[in-house]
Order: sequence, then C-alpha cells, then structure tokens
Amino acid sequence: MVAPSTGLAVGALILNALVWGLSWWPLRQLDGQGLHPLWATALVYAVISALLLAARPRTLRDLLTPSPLWVLVAAAGTTNAAFNWAVSIGDVVRVVLLFYLMPLWAVLLARLLLHEAITPRALVRVALGLAGAVIVLWPEGGASALHGGFSLADGLAILGGFSFGLNNVMLRREKARSEAARAAAMFIGGALVAGVVGLMLLRGGAVPAPAWDAVGHWWPWALSLSVAFLGANLALQYGASRLPASRTAVIMLTEVLFAALSAVALGAGAMTPALWLGGAFILASAWLSAFD
Repeated sequence: MVAPSTGLAVGALILNALVWGLSWWPLRQLDGQGLHPLWATALVYAVISALLLAARPRTLRDLLTPSPLWVLVAAAGTTNAAFNWAVSIGDVVRVVLLFYLMPLWAVLLARLLLHEAITPRALVRVALGLAGAVIVLWPEGGASALHGGFSLADGLAILGGFSFGLNNVMLRREKARSEAARAAAMFIGGALVAGVVGLMLLRGGAVPAPAWDAVGHWWPWALSLSVAFLGANLALQYGASRLPASRTAVIMLTEVLFAALSAVALGAGAMTPALWLGGAFILASAWLSAFD
C-alpha cells in the first residue's frame, strides 16, 4: 500500500508536468506579442521571487550565504531559460523528447551526488518511460529524420534536460533546508539566469528588447503564467524532495504526454496509434513509480 505522503508527492509532480506540458502555448503567444522567452521567463520569476521574499524575507539570508543552494539557483534557472526558449522556437514534440533525456542524467547525477544505487527496478521504469516517449515522438521519416540538423532548439532542450536532472537531485540533496529556501533558490534562479543571458544576448543583437509599446497585450499572459509557474514549482520542490531522484525523473515524463495531447487538441498534430501506445507506456511508467 502506498503511503499518503508518497501519493501526494507523485500527484504534485504530475501537476508540475501538466503545467510544463501546456506551457509552450502561452510562451509562444508572449513571443508573438514582442516578449522573447528569456524576458518572459525573467519577468515571471521576478514577480514570483518578489512575492516569496515579501512573505519570507529571511530566506534571502540563506541565499546570500555561500552554500549548495547556489547550485540549485543555477540549475533551476538554466532549466527554465533553456526549456522556455526551446519550446518557443522549435518543434514542440522534438524539444520535449530531447528534454526528456533528463532521466538518464538524473540517474547518473543521483549516483554521483546522492550515492543512490542504480537498481534494476529503476532501470526498468526509466526504460519504460523513455520507450513510451520514443513511440509517441518518433518522426514519420524514421531514424533518418533524427539527423536532419542540430538546431538551437535541440541544444537548448538537451541543456534544459540536464539542468532539470541536476535540479531534481539538488532538491533531494538539500531536503533538510526549509521549503521556502529551496523555492526561493528556484524562483530567483529562474529570474537571474534568464535575465543575465537575455542582457548579454541583447548587447550582441541576438535577442530583441521587450516590446514595451505592446505591454497592454502581453502583461495578462505574463501574470497568468506567473501564477501557473508558482504552483508548478512549489509542487515540484514538494514532490522531488520526498522521492528518489530516479523516480521523480520518470514521473515527470508525463509531461511528454501532456505536451503531445495539447498539440493535438490545438491542431498541431494528429491522434495516431503511436500516440496511444506511447502514452500508455508513459502512464504505466508513472504509475509504477508510485510503488516501491
């Protein structure tokens, strides 16, 4: 029988996956209205960070002290900046597939940083989830289509997946710290990394400045996204700090299913037998992850 706390942790991670699986659409709306994904990420997390620090000002002291929390700041910030940018400019399903190489990184990082054993059961769950992702997202052109060129979106997706694996491992490693401190590290990281990278690329002309003349159009989207990301990230740090990193990695694969279904619902794809079969594999891997 699954403990109630384990069930809540699994549910929290699935909620996080749902938000991120659907996030590509509002991010593309913001980009179309003149707010580049880096600026959108920085703005959303700056708002969230300000709210959290206003409610828990003592958490700032924890972050100003040199500690492993700064690894979480960098990991969370890189995850958000890379994924949000990738999903805004690349093919959604391809980006999500590359991002969800993450379980491989998470298992290796958990072994390195947490000394968690790589058990046969953990390998089965990872294999099942990844097999489902491949079935759902395998291109119609077959294996040859996978080598059609390595784009910026591809690189960002892989970087985001590695950073997300490190993010989940660090949440578990720092589980003794207060939830407010861990949440602040994640939120401030989201604003800091995206903002710094955005300013660097702005100076080089690679990223346009925010369209302030269109602020009346994009601010409601940004505010709504702030609320959604706040809930999703709190759910993530709750769930990931209570489950082994390898299980967290596999449960989060449900994001692949949510992204695929949302793409179909919005006319960006078609319901196929591969989608049904792969979705069943992914859900099975998430279900198995709820049991020891």
